[in-house]
Amino acid sequence: MLVMQEPIRVGVVGFGLAGRVFHTAVVQATPGLELAAVVQRSGDDAKKEYPEAHLARSVEEMLCDVGIRLVVIATPSYSHYELAKQCLHEQRHVVIDKPFTLTSAEAADLIHMARQRNLLLTAYQNRRWDGDFQTVREVIAGGELGRIVSLESHFDRFRPEPKRDVWRESGGPGGGILFDLGPHLIDQGMALFGIPDTISASVRVERDSAVVDDAFDLQFAYERQRLTVFLRSTLTACTPGPRFIVHGTHGSFVKWGLDPQEEQLRSGMRPDAPGFGQEPESQWGELRVEDQEPRRVPTLHGDYRGFYENVRDVLLGKAEPAVTPEQAWRTTRLIELARESSGQGRRLHVDFSGQP
Repeated sequence: MLVMQEPIRVGVVGFGLAGRVFHTAVVQATPGLELAAVVQRSGDDAKKEYPEAHLARSVEEMLCDVGIRLVVIATPSYSHYELAKQCLHEQRHVVIDKPFTLTSAEAADLIHMARQRNLLLTAYQNRRWDGDFQTVREVIAGGELGRIVSLESHFDRFRPEPKRDVWRESGGPGGGILFDLGPHLIDQGMALFGIPDTISASVRVERDSAVVDDAFDLQFAYERQRLTVFLRSTLTACTPGPRFIVHGTHGSFVKWGLDPQEEQLRSGMRPDAPGFGQEPESQWGELRVEDQEPRRVPTLHGDYRGFYENVRDVLLGKAEPAVTPEQAWRTTRLIELARESSGQGRRLHVDFSGQP
């Protein structure tokens, strides 16, 4: 007789951009998960959008539902550590939106708590499930480029006027583009090539009247592989650069345009809708290999549900975590090193000996 598996009940804390766009919709569309509660301190937008989910006004109210096994922290980054700590203390598995925490010490503390309680703790590194990133990874693995000598990854936007009334740009803790977009680029770089030997960085303010960093350039050196990775982001790119440029000893791959999932989610498109995560042919990358005609490479289908499918399978004992908390600690530590490198104007050795 077929035994049906009860869905894993999920509570999402926060219904701002992260909670509304990147988590509730993706959780609801992932088979085996149930969006059981949303914490929204004021307003009733979450109830209107998800009438079957309980609208809680506080984390404490949500945690009163002992059937909720997994909690997603989708609040401003300065609150991640305390909220995650509270939920781990109440014996809940936890997903934290990026950035994981603001310091590596906070990340280590959460990791120790999760280990002691045998709980899943992970970071929402959804950009590993971008179609463009997965395509780059497949092209590199295919070997046509030969030995990879450099990868350049851009996450460019054009927002020339700072929004001083938004917490990310107000000058408070956790703001700035390095905390906002840096975790994605750093995580993708390490997912492709592992831990770098050294880092050098320029973290800066480019816009008039901005009070937080709005541009960065990071350079990872992999000395044994003779490989350099450049990770770049700015809010003053009226004409954005390529998303990826990969050079190898036998050829190059260039990919323009951003993965469509964020814009699709913002527009209200659901992850289970036809065409979700699929790029038009006009945005496919170009592969040039020596002595061959250049050719377009179809972009693989991106799907953020892959992250939550993995979380589901981990909780069911069927898989290992795709994004480990140790990886999240490394990303956090590299953000710290990037600020140190930029402030001191020099290249720093990457030392992860303090990893929990």
